[in-house]
Amino acid sequence: MSRDCGAAFPGRMGKKTKKEAEPPPKDVFDPLTIESKNAATVMLLLNSPEEEVLADVCEAIYRFALKGEENKATLLELGGVEPLTKLLTHEDKIVRRNATMIFGILTSNSDIKKLLRELDVMSSVIAQLAPEEEVVTHEFASLCLANMSVEYMGKVQIFEQGGLEPLIRLLTSPDPDVKKNSIECIYNLVQDVQCRATLQELNAIPPILDLLESEYPIIQLLALKTLDVVTNEKEFRAMLRDSQALDHLIKILETKELNDLHMEALSVMANCLEDKETMVLIQETVLKKLLSFTENSTNPDIQKNAAKAVTKAACDPENRKLFHEQEVEKCLITLLESENDGTKIAASQAISAMSENSSSKQFFNNQGIPQLIQLLKSDNEEVREAAALALANLTTCNHANAK
Repeated sequence: MSRDCGAAFPGRMGKKTKKEAEPPPKDVFDPLTIESKNAATVMLLLNSPEEEVLADVCEAIYRFALKGEENKATLLELGGVEPLTKLLTHEDKIVRRNATMIFGILTSNSDIKKLLRELDVMSSVIAQLAPEEEVVTHEFASLCLANMSVEYMGKVQIFEQGGLEPLIRLLTSPDPDVKKNSIECIYNLVQDVQCRATLQELNAIPPILDLLESEYPIIQLLALKTLDVVTNEKEFRAMLRDSQALDHLIKILETKELNDLHMEALSVMANCLEDKETMVLIQETVLKKLLSFTENSTNPDIQKNAAKAVTKAACDPENRKLFHEQEVEKCLITLLESENDGTKIAASQAISAMSENSSSKQFFNNQGIPQLIQLLKSDNEEVREAAALALANLTTCNHANAK
C-alpha cells in the first residue's frame, strides 16, 4: 500500500517556494549606526524616543562620567543633567537603571548636587529603591542618596520625600554595596533630630545591629557610627539594652582583628553606660570585661576614652556604687601610670568623679594618691591640673586621705 508522504506531513517533502520579502514601510528610516566621541553630540541623543538608543546613550555617559571629575563638570556645562533626570521616570526599566547609575556617579560633584536639589528630583531617585527594581538600580540609587545626604538641604529633601523607610528596608539587602550605601545615608540623616525620631518609629535598630555581624569592616564602622549618634538619646539606649546590643559591642572589643572598630564600639558603650538600668544589667558580665579590656589595652586612645566613659557614667550615684563593686579604682590607677598624657588626664578626671563615693575615697587612701602626687610634677599643665583636682576631691572631708 503506498503512502502519500506529502499529504501526511505537509511541508516535509517537495520543493519549497521562497516567500518574497516585504519591502520596509516607506516612513521607517533604514538602521543607522552612529559613532561619536563628542560629548555634545551624545547629549543630543538624550531626546530620542527610542528606548534602545536611550539605554545605549546612558551607558556611554556612565562610562564617560566614571573617568573623572572634569568629565562630570563637562556634562553639567553641556546641559546634560536635566534631560537625564527625566529618564529616572522612564517607563523602560533598563533606561531607568542606566540613568540611575549615572546619578550615582555624578552626585560626587557639588555643583551637580546643587542643581539636583533645585530640580527637586529626590522622589524620582527614592522611587528606584522599590523592591521590584534590580539590585544594580538599588546600588546606584542608594549611592546617589548617600552623596546627596552629605549636605543639609539634601538631608531635608530625602527625609521629606520619605527616603528613610526604603533605606532601612535595604539594610537587609543581599548586596553589600547596597547595605553600605544605605547605612551611610542613614548615618548622615540621623544627625537631624527629626530623622532620629522617625528612625525610632520605623524600628531600625534591629537591622542596624545585624550589620555589626557583616564581613565588611566599612559596613560595621558605619553601623557603629550611626549607633553612636542615636544612643545620645535615652530611648535608643533602652532599645539597645533590650536587644542585647552590648554583647555585640564587647565581642567586637574582644576581637583583636577588629581593632579599627574598637573606638566606635567603645563610644557606643560609653553612651549606654549613662543609664543605671544598663549598668545593673551588665555589671557582672559586660562591665567586668570592659574594665579588663581597658586595663590591658595598649592603645592610649582606647584607655583615654574608656576613662572618659567612666567619668560620664559616674555622674549618677548608683553608677558610682556599681563601678566600685567592680573595682574600677584598680583600672583607673593603672591608667595613671600610662605614658600618654591624655590617658593620665582622663584617669584623673574619672577619679575625681568616683571620689563622690565614700568607699572609693577610702580605696584611694593607699593606692592612687601617691601616683596623683607624682603627676603634680608633670611638665604638662593639664596633667597637673587634673591631678590637683582629683587630690582636692579625694581629700575633701577625708582626714585619712589628707595625711
